[in-house]
Amino acid sequence: MALTFPFSAIVGQEEMVLAIQIVAVDLSVGGVLVLGDRGTGKSTAVRALADLLPPIKVVKGCPYGCDPSKPESLCPVCREKKAGKLAILTRPVPVVDLPLGATEDRVVGALDLEKALSQGVKEFAPGLLAQANRGFLYIDEVNLLEDHIVDLLIDVAASGENLVEREGLSIRHPARFVLVGSGNPEEGELRPQLLDRFGLSVEVKTPQDLALRVLVVRRRDAFERNPQGFRDEWEVENQKLRQRIVKARKLVAEIEVDDDTVFLCARLCHQLGTDGLRAELTLLRATRAYAALQGHARVDATHVRAMAPLALRHRLRRNPLDDTGSGARVQRAMDEVLAA
Repeated sequence: MALTFPFSAIVGQEEMVLAIQIVAVDLSVGGVLVLGDRGTGKSTAVRALADLLPPIKVVKGCPYGCDPSKPESLCPVCREKKAGKLAILTRPVPVVDLPLGATEDRVVGALDLEKALSQGVKEFAPGLLAQANRGFLYIDEVNLLEDHIVDLLIDVAASGENLVEREGLSIRHPARFVLVGSGNPEEGELRPQLLDRFGLSVEVKTPQDLALRVLVVRRRDAFERNPQGFRDEWEVENQKLRQRIVKARKLVAEIEVDDDTVFLCARLCHQLGTDGLRAELTLLRATRAYAALQGHARVDATHVRAMAPLALRHRLRRNPLDDTGSGARVQRAMDEVLAA
């Protein structure tokens, strides 16, 4: 298995790094979309996500990684085993790559042809959605994804279940995952339905500071020359970051959000004209996770201001009379709401 670049060694893309930490604290925020120039570390940062995540407990032998502490969400395989004692093991949170050229069968799963031909047994071979259950599904160049795969992802992301009916099989299994995508907007736009499934959106650009560029190049070169040695150098920092995430996860449930803050989120989304109420919910969850990450006991306007561009910039309607960036539009609306 290829070693990933340590997350704590990433420099020059603070907003992207923050967004990934927010999602690691609270999975209900709904994933991250990273758009920007080629060669700016988008896929490197996303693949390093596993560094931030504490391991999870799963049912041993379960193809979907069911959570043994939640019997109501067990898959059919685990329900059959429940009469006996479920064996439990610990494993890393799955971060599964979905390649652009993946077939529908590879994504959703299909009949296990080898067993069907050799043993005459009809058995389901789980796909990438099954592997990503309780974890993250990463799509590089997500804006180039084929439409029929996009439709599948939208349906499964909304329901949390994958239904497969083909070759005489009828399988329904849990597929609750967080979407994480990266891409270059110059190469194509995302469908609005898929865009709405990402909780946070980040825009990354090539660093213009020469000292920062040199630092990035030196760290990447050191990693490529000795991946394990470089990871060992950064393991202490990674461990500190992981502990901070774990602490924030415990704290987030206790964060207080008063009515004034909820009203502020609603006014801001109303001012920007966002569709539906997913924007308010995502903004509220993100600000709560951000406050927990900062070690604060309650959410206030400073947390909302920090999270608003990430949660709302990809939900804005295009305004042909306003050529400012979407992040600037969000900050301007925030200033107007707070001044009112």
